[in-house]
Parts: sequence; C-alpha cells; structure tokens
Amino acid sequence: MPSPPTIVLYSRPDCHLCDEARDGLLRMQVGGQRFELREVDIDSDDDLLRRYLERIPVIEIDGREICELGLDEGAVKAVLATVSA
Repeated sequence: MPSPPTIVLYSRPDCHLCDEARDGLLRMQVGGQRFELREVDIDSDDDLLRRYLERIPVIEIDGREICELGLDEGAVKAVLATVSA
C-alpha cells in the first residue's frame, strides 16, 4: 500500500484559526481520511513568517497550497482523492 499523502499545516502558537484548522484535520483523520499531518510553526523561520503571517493557517498538500485563513474541508478532500488514487 502506498504511503499516505502529507498535509502541511503552517501555523503559529496562540492562533485560534490554526487551532480550528488542526482540529478539523484531525477529525478528518478520525473520520477515515488517510494522510499524515505535519505542522510547521512559522515563528521558527523568518522566511516562513514573512510568507505566511497574514495568511495562516495555510494548508498544503504535495507542495500545493489548498487553503488559507482556515480549513476548506471540501477542497482538502478533493485534493486527497486525486493524490490517493
């Protein structure tokens, strides 16, 4: 069985939108969506901070930004269906 796709969640501490996006992604996993979740704290890198500060949370699958400022579950599921197929 091929390894599951990786979703990267760009976030930062004390960000309620990031918390909501993380919780939504974890609910998707519990609901049967197959993916690995990797969270990246944008505060750890000046370039990431500049790139994502006004847009977090940003959700990326296979290097492609899928949503920003929140979780669009439908968009994530649609992309997962294409990379998992």
